[in-house]
Order: sequence, then structure tokens, then C-alpha cells
Amino acid sequence: MLVELDKIYAVWLREFKRFTNSKGRMVGSLGMPLLFMFALGGGIGSLLPGSNYGTFIVPGIVGMTLLFNSMFSGVSIIWDREFGFLKEMLVAPTSRLNIVLGRILGGATTSVLQGILILLLGTLTGISLPALPQFLLTIVVMTLIAASFVAVGIAFASVIREVETFQLVMNFLIMPLFFLSNALFPLDKMPDWLRAIASINPLTYGIDALRDLLLGSGAHALAVDLPVIFVFAAVVTVIASYLFSKTSI
Repeated sequence: MLVELDKIYAVWLREFKRFTNSKGRMVGSLGMPLLFMFALGGGIGSLLPGSNYGTFIVPGIVGMTLLFNSMFSGVSIIWDREFGFLKEMLVAPTSRLNIVLGRILGGATTSVLQGILILLLGTLTGISLPALPQFLLTIVVMTLIAASFVAVGIAFASVIREVETFQLVMNFLIMPLFFLSNALFPLDKMPDWLRAIASINPLTYGIDALRDLLLGSGAHALAVDLPVIFVFAAVVTVIASYLFSKTSI
């Protein structure tokens, strides 16, 4: 059987334990999102009397948390290669697809947990948590966003062999993805050239879906956002699986 749930679970559990055992990483990864949410949200919000900018950016900061943590989770492949553990995984009696799926689910789980924590802290800005059905759908959207960008990180980690190079490439990708999205500013207020770029950025659709569910103010309908996120997740998962299947020790 190509997909073996017990093998996927074993890889998922290792990724999850690796994260929870690193208390410094858990705390440190929340620093930048909180800085953006309270410093930027409070600062710009104070310049716009009567606006709710502080609550507006909360979905964007949740998206930022998912993006940063998910893409950087791919570095674990490079660490495992350096310390020889990847070789043991590759010769194990399981397909490389199971390894990729386990890593994607593991990275997505830890990223979503951090995203939920940021969302809970976001209630301090005045945002209200949605009813249970919408909250569960919010978690589904967060999971799709996280899984997508974990897969992107895995794809790059499959062809990059040095941690420093991987971190450099991730920073080069993450910053444009974040700032050229609707995380900080609404699409209808952007200049035409920026709106055109944001409209082809997959993160834009994930954040828009979160904004729709949490604030009821998405630029697109969920019927538009969700298929885009799902298709993007499927495509990058296929790419990550292919590149990982070609990786060498």
C-alpha cells in the first residue's frame, strides 16, 4: 500500500515532539507576530480614528505565523541529512510519499497550534472568536495554509543541502509573500500594480478566507478562496513529494 497511516503517524509524531521539546523555538517564533499585531496594529490604528485596523490585521498576522513557521519547518530535512537520520528514514520499509505526508502534517500541526495561540491573543485587540462551526472551518483553512507552505519548505529542502542557504532562500521568499499579500492592507485600498501581484499570491486567498470567517469582511467569497487554497496545497504537495523522491543522502 502506497499510503500507510501508521508510517505517516510515526513521522508526524516525531515532528510534533521535536517542536514541543524545543521550548525556546516555541516561544521565540511568537515574537515577530506579536510585535506586528500590537505595535503595528496599535501604531497605525492610532493614526486612523474610528478605524478597527487592530482587529483587521489579526487574520493577516495569523497568516504570517502560519507562513513563517511552516516554510522554516523544512529545515528539519537538512538537519536529518547532516546527522544521518534521513538515510535511516529513506531505507526504512515505507514509501517516500509517507515520509513527506508525515512531515507535512507534523509541520502543519505545530504551525496551526501557534496560529490558534496568536488568534486567542488577538482577542486583546477586540476581535471576537466566531461560533463553533465557523471556528472549526477557520482551523481547516489554517491547516490548508500551513500544509501548503510546509510542502514548499520541503520542496526546497529536498534540493538544498546547507542550512544557511535554506534560511537565506526562505527569507527571500517569505518576505515578498507576506508583504505582497493582503495581510496588512485591504485589496481594494492597494495601488493597481500591488493588487495585481497580491491577486496571484496564494497567501492572499488564505488570509482572505480567515478574514471572512473571523470578521465577515473578505474581499472574495469562501467559494473562491477555498478552492484556490486547496488546489495550491495539492500542487505543492505533489511537487514536494516528487523532489523528495529524488533527494540523495
